[in-house]
Amino acid sequence: MLRKIATFVIVVPLAAVIIAFAVANRHFVTVAFDPFSSANPAYAATVPLFVLIFILVILGVIVGGAAAWLRQSKWRRVARRLDGENRRLLQELSAARERLVTETQRASAAEAAAREGAKALESRRTEAPALAPPGGP
Repeated sequence: MLRKIATFVIVVPLAAVIIAFAVANRHFVTVAFDPFSSANPAYAATVPLFVLIFILVILGVIVGGAAAWLRQSKWRRVARRLDGENRRLLQELSAARERLVTETQRASAAEAAAREGAKALESRRTEAPALAPPGGP
């Protein structure tokens, strides 16, 4: 709702200014594209002044946007390189975490097996003297 109101507050006055500009500058001008013959140009166009001004403003915006885009190419290249490096490092981190989990599981299994072996050995030690004769050999 607020966006619609803001758009209305901005667009309506801007449209009024553009319409007033167009009405005030509606006389025709001749634009010649031949620098060598001003009396009989190879190509000339007769257009209202406001159309000429709007066309030039639009061309200025396009040229300015293209210049800014070209100027920022260095930063886009750096961003692509850093993005690739970031992805590579994330893959390495994921692989390292998987190795750590696998090694931890193996160590836990080995530790559990060692505990089981120690328990079995301890139980044999406690059972062995009970089986031997009391007087000895």
